[in-house]
Amino acid sequence: MSTPRRHTLGKAEKLKSRKLIDQLFAQGRSFTAFPVKVVYLAAPQPPAPDTEQPTPVQVGVTASTRHFKRATDRNRIKRLLREVYRQQKHELHDAVTQQGLQLSVFFIYLDKELPTYALLQDKMRYCLKRLRKELGP
Repeated sequence: MSTPRRHTLGKAEKLKSRKLIDQLFAQGRSFTAFPVKVVYLAAPQPPAPDTEQPTPVQVGVTASTRHFKRATDRNRIKRLLREVYRQQKHELHDAVTQQGLQLSVFFIYLDKELPTYALLQDKMRYCLKRLRKELGP
């Protein structure tokens, strides 16, 4: 019997390295599923020490200060984006792991209106499906 999947988004899965973020925006590819823009960069997974299991996908989220002056609005959007990703990430993780890749992804919220949870859930499902398709076999 297989163990149940844990829907978590741990510290290691968050994209925090300034160097990696700069590389992502300089060399990465992107697509838009309005109101979400996805910027991603895939690289071969480096061999890791036996003690630490590397995370196959690292994720960052953002919302524009230009469109949302209040930090509470930006934080809500980022919280919603992380939540919908966290619940749907497993198929992407499986696909990336099978291909032996390390994937960096940044989700950028583009709209000027506050999103609903249902809208972001649908868009995230589409974005993750398209990411798996673009990474290919």
